[in-house]
Amino acid sequence: MSNTSKRGFASMNEEKQREIASKGGKAAHEKGTAHEFTSEEAREAGRKGGETTSKDREFMSEIGREGGKRSHKGNGNGSESNDDNATKGKGTQGDSKEQHAKAGKQSHKNK
Repeated sequence: MSNTSKRGFASMNEEKQREIASKGGKAAHEKGTAHEFTSEEAREAGRKGGETTSKDREFMSEIGREGGKRSHKGNGNGSESNDDNATKGKGTQGDSKEQHAKAGKQSHKNK
């Protein structure tokens, strides 16, 4: 067997790799050779990513817990007062009612 050690790009830390990759992406866009996704390609990629992610039950549990923690921050008893949110024009997730409505409409377009 050959001795393979990390060399070149693989030996760099993640931050340095991202920096170099970013420069390459910017150069490709300037040159006009970068691939630009159509809305259909982007939709398909998102669907595939969502399917893969949702199969990871441990990860889904983790993000569910985080979401629960964030939606119940606030007044000492673990949940925000709806009255406070109503006066601020915000829902329990911290976004405005308009943002929630827009997101809901967008999510139904993909079905």
